[in-house]
Amino acid sequence: MKRRDFLRAAATGPLLAAFPPQLLAQDRSRAPVSRVWDHGALRHLLPTVSDTQILIKASFNAPLSRPPVLRAGALAVPGRMTDTTGEMWAFHATGLAPGRRFTLRLNASDGKALCEPWDLATFPSPDARPEKLRVLFYTCAGGHEGLIFLPTTVRNRMLRRALSFQPDAAVANGDHVYWDLRSPLTARTTGASPRASEIAGGTFDRSDLVLGSPNEAVLKRAAGPQIAPVYGTDFRSTPVFFIQDDHDYYDNDDAYDEIVTFPPDAFMTQMARATQSLYYPEFLTDATRSRGLAGSSSAGLAPPVSESFGTLRYGRLAEVLLYTVRRTMTLAGPSAVFLDHEVEAWLTRRMASSEVTHVVNAPSNPPGWTAGKWGEWYPDMLGRDGRLTVAEPKPYWQSGWLKQHDRLLAAMSGMRGRIPLSMSGDLHAIGLARILRSGTLDLSANPVVTALTGPVGTRPGGWPSGVRKVGATPPQHLTVDEHVKPIEQHGFTIADFTPDTIVLRFFKWDVNTQSVEMLDTLEPFHTAELKRPG
Repeated sequence: MKRRDFLRAAATGPLLAAFPPQLLAQDRSRAPVSRVWDHGALRHLLPTVSDTQILIKASFNAPLSRPPVLRAGALAVPGRMTDTTGEMWAFHATGLAPGRRFTLRLNASDGKALCEPWDLATFPSPDARPEKLRVLFYTCAGGHEGLIFLPTTVRNRMLRRALSFQPDAAVANGDHVYWDLRSPLTARTTGASPRASEIAGGTFDRSDLVLGSPNEAVLKRAAGPQIAPVYGTDFRSTPVFFIQDDHDYYDNDDAYDEIVTFPPDAFMTQMARATQSLYYPEFLTDATRSRGLAGSSSAGLAPPVSESFGTLRYGRLAEVLLYTVRRTMTLAGPSAVFLDHEVEAWLTRRMASSEVTHVVNAPSNPPGWTAGKWGEWYPDMLGRDGRLTVAEPKPYWQSGWLKQHDRLLAAMSGMRGRIPLSMSGDLHAIGLARILRSGTLDLSANPVVTALTGPVGTRPGGWPSGVRKVGATPPQHLTVDEHVKPIEQHGFTIADFTPDTIVLRFFKWDVNTQSVEMLDTLEPFHTAELKRPG
């Protein structure tokens, strides 16, 4: 049996194995809370901030016929409807004071409160010198319960435990939605399955618009249950930064003779854009980020926002560079890239700049490991003996991707006096390693630290060892020192930044052996203290 035929066959049966019965019996339980915040008419609310701006995405239990108003002190911000029925609204407040905590109020057009007031703080100004920052990192929180992903109440409970550590911000790195439409490997068990059509009340028409057509109702039924109940209003006071990966374009990164799913076509880009517009915030403007990068100001908003490339800037203490590798990838052989040259130039400029103490990369595709997938940095693929190999050419893989990988790792390692850290997801695992060498590139003077931050919603069989028949493994191109070999369990990572150190705390939860209640007291299983060199 050919490898691709084997993988397709494997996707249709074992992937739908049920969760443990004791988990399903408890999936409606909720994490204990000291006080219930009155969310009123809200279905979900997700904010992001910069030093002078707040952007909020919200949905309501029933459509609103007139724009609601967000109030921050004396400032009143009318909502902007992002769907065509009045359920989904965005609020963009500008000209705010840096480093200030605001009491926010959300009112109907007649002044009636739509929910209880809550607090949200802007980040410190770019010149401020805060002494600490705490960021929550995780990946792969998407998945529809009807397609046998981890129950949304369990995901919510896991994230509530993460929020109990009071992070200043959260980075959700990719795969907020799983509804693959064309991949021969995954579509038949997700978005192209009969069950998916039943859940969504129809299928997508790729020849039509996404919003303002029958596609809009299908999108809401497909994507809404993967996001709104997972977050609810729990993140109302925690700024969130959503990075898109392949599944957020409604497909898996696959390449076969009959179809190569990426780069995203026009309909895939519409789907990713519409889902983001409805459910989670874009990235706010940053003076150090080029304004013309792909996906910037797509909706004509002023000041501009960005769909694909963003910045979490916290004074002079830390800057997290947030970027997807899917939006601008090319298939140009030796000159192919995941990130177009303007994006790469922005990243290298920020790593070369000395104004911020910590500069962290957060790509959607992780350096350091491979699972033999097509759309990875590395040429490794699953051989006939069940092991990863580079002796056989990986079909449709582009050698230019690895060249760009090496350029980026060289820029990371070249940050003298800094910890070259990458925090990424995608591979449905928790892991930590140092990259000492990449091909002929010697990184040992300042090894690149790479972390897999932990998946939140992975379903049975969705782990690399289930889909790919091999776990996340260092590629042959690299020399890697693994401190935590990739663990295929649900979890998340808390990163604490101070002027001299970054402390990473890794959390894991075993769906097969641990109860849902154990999420409420989950503690880190591994802690790594990274000290600035020199």
